[in-house]
Amino acid sequence: MAFTVHKLHPHIGAEIRGIDISLPLDQEMMAAMRQAWLDHSVLVWRGQELDKDQQRRFVSYWGPLGGRASRLPAKNPNREPGPDYQSEEMLISNIRKDGKPIGVLPDGELWFHHDMCYAEEPNRASFLFCIETPSTGGNTKFADMYQAYENLPQKLKERIHGRRVLQVFDAIQDSRIDLSSRSLDELMHYWQPMVVRHPETGRPAIYVNRLMSHVVEGLDQAESDALLDELYEYTEDPALVYEHVWKPGDLLMWDNLCSIHARTDFPATERRLMRRMTIAGERVIPAWADTAAAQ
Repeated sequence: MAFTVHKLHPHIGAEIRGIDISLPLDQEMMAAMRQAWLDHSVLVWRGQELDKDQQRRFVSYWGPLGGRASRLPAKNPNREPGPDYQSEEMLISNIRKDGKPIGVLPDGELWFHHDMCYAEEPNRASFLFCIETPSTGGNTKFADMYQAYENLPQKLKERIHGRRVLQVFDAIQDSRIDLSSRSLDELMHYWQPMVVRHPETGRPAIYVNRLMSHVVEGLDQAESDALLDELYEYTEDPALVYEHVWKPGDLLMWDNLCSIHARTDFPATERRLMRRMTIAGERVIPAWADTAAAQ
């Protein structure tokens, strides 16, 4: 079974054609696809028919299946999972039963972010399978954090070298949290390096995002906000963004270390249903770590 790789954007994203990923795949095939993933950070397979078991098998070829982040702290009122909670499978949907969403992050726009950057060991990659999509909107944008780092002026690279940023998330979050009115005791959070070294390619990538990055270590809030806003000019540069327009049967996989993603708005009256799975990761490697130790 052969496949071909078609670039979707000059910096990020490629479509894999000519393969049915619902079938068992051999090691040689998976090695070739993994290289395509390392080359493009985001991969798309269109026209697939996958039940959750077939999706789980395909995801497992890439590594151990990841779970969701640890339960929210006891002080958080949103800590209890819903009746359909499954650690290794997540529905992302605005469909509601008895007035409650059947999934998470149900409605509207979602700002750029890295999945699970607020955890000590973020999931390595995410896989999203499209089951239902609205007539317009609900697209997913991906931005290349390798190139964003390369585009930084040298003085800005020096300003963020060696620094960490506080990443924060709440279970029902779809916009930036106001930490002045919330306690970290009730939120998932973790201090992460602002630039990471990819464990396989060895390349540096920016690891900040508008949705979850809040405070730069060693700076007051005003200085931190100014620095983050300056970085967002590079991380959200339209020239680095591939926007995926979903169709049912699309499976899309992305690297959570070297890309950020966002969702565009869509009509609240129309259904959107996605099934997400992940592969587990490890603690991220700061870009300033010893190169030999990072490989």
